Amino acid sequence: MLDQDSRVDPRHSPLGNESPSAIVSGGAAAALGATNRGRDIPDVQRTAPYADALRRFADERPMSLMVPGHGTGAERGSEHLSALLGERAAAVDIPLMLDGIDLGENSPLAQAQQLAAGAWGARRTWFLTNGASQANRTAAIAVRGLGDRVLVQRSMHSSFTDGVLLSGLVPAFVQPGIDAHHGIAHGLTPSALDAALTREAEAGRRVSSVYVVSPSYFGSTADVAGLADVAHAHDAALIVDGAWGSHFGFHPGLPESPARLGADLVVSSTHKLAGSLTQSAMLHLGHGPFADRLESLVERAYSMTASTSMSSILMGSLDEARRALVLGEARIGDALAAADEMRERLRGDHRFGIISDGFGAYPDIIATDRLRVPIDVSALGRSGHWVRARLSEQHGIFVEMSTATSIVAVIGALTTPDVDRVLIALDEVAGAALADPDPMGVAEPFPELPAPGALRALPRDAYFGDSEVVAAAAAVGRVSADTLAAYPPGIPNLLPGEEVTAETVAFLRAVAASPTGYVRGAVDAEVSGIRVVRS
Repeated sequence: MLDQDSRVDPRHSPLGNESPSAIVSGGAAAALGATNRGRDIPDVQRTAPYADALRRFADERPMSLMVPGHGTGAERGSEHLSALLGERAAAVDIPLMLDGIDLGENSPLAQAQQLAAGAWGARRTWFLTNGASQANRTAAIAVRGLGDRVLVQRSMHSSFTDGVLLSGLVPAFVQPGIDAHHGIAHGLTPSALDAALTREAEAGRRVSSVYVVSPSYFGSTADVAGLADVAHAHDAALIVDGAWGSHFGFHPGLPESPARLGADLVVSSTHKLAGSLTQSAMLHLGHGPFADRLESLVERAYSMTASTSMSSILMGSLDEARRALVLGEARIGDALAAADEMRERLRGDHRFGIISDGFGAYPDIIATDRLRVPIDVSALGRSGHWVRARLSEQHGIFVEMSTATSIVAVIGALTTPDVDRVLIALDEVAGAALADPDPMGVAEPFPELPAPGALRALPRDAYFGDSEVVAAAAAVGRVSADTLAAYPPGIPNLLPGEEVTAETVAFLRAVAASPTGYVRGAVDAEVSGIRVVRS
């Protein structure tokens, strides 16, 4: 396994590429020294300037004759919100464009974003209140300024597909590693990326940006440093969808932050495991060869995708989550210990398996996020969907996801779950499943993933063009107007502009007919019809 820290430029050491005098008025913070995970924390990183500005505003109890219409106070019109959220929530829910909070180059908001850049090892960070989906769309629009061709890992999030449609990018694709038994998409090896970029160049289609996913939903982590080296050798910028790795880089037991490994843009869904509120996220700009060009492109794209009424509550939660992660190595260690205990105890139970124990068989995986516990439940004679539903309905335990053969437990980096409660519930669920097995409870393996059809039209043109719905069999040879993705494993099988093949139709219909599968984006559940570009 690669030593990921060996690739870190010491100039970009964790938490330490910000200047306190540029962030804190009067240079009140102590001078920074060389820092890294597990070492000294700069004093400036112990602050939360934007969150503190919101507190000061609330404590002054101002009269609000502006939006939001709830008046920012329980006695002034927000009683209905206070009943749900408590009095403090409405008091810190304030609009943009206020002195001392977000106005000006060195505002508390600007300081908070610069602190976040330092914490994740980025050159610059943007706070987002429309989730990592906003980050994906922003990144797609931004890299269009580098060129019109992008190479995309086929298991990309649908929001990046949206960005491709919006920006007019011309995509080419590379398939990730696949665990066919569990229906899991993993990642890319540097050699697979190099082969795909070489293929495109030799065909006269030089790629200017690359989009990869790491970590996966199941915690498999790719060689981001190696992928960055390959992309840059082909003069292409690397976007890493690190939505599920927003906590990376804050503990020696976790993989490194992609921004420190050479990624040019990093999508970070901070609310997922890093402790901010739902729908809050970040987009990080790395220090690579495209940084100067990308910074202004991202800034312009950000103005297109951001709300003009960004939530101060969500942005405040980002500031506090960053501080908590920086100061939270011990808490993260407790979360890792709980996840390790859960895995170890399940390994001693023949009714369960730990899917990540088999990650060594996949060359695209060089590290594992220990805060993800993917559990193989196929020995129970019931699907993962049944197990997940039983856990929630009978035991009040909600796991992140399920497939035909598995469930995935996600442990937040700053949380410590009750492992005993989880194991007691799983024991009861396993006993109930084995006492009453369902012959149809575990799905048969899905057909092999079909190869993508030829790209016969620009995705943007196909999506916005005149279309019609035809019978699935009649769609063969036509050009798709929709994005269709079979779950599992969730990889898009058809994109706007791609030719519909007989193999793709057969695959989609087989998945749709399975009791544990469905096709996202289909015009009907059975995929009896497909929307195509009108001839």
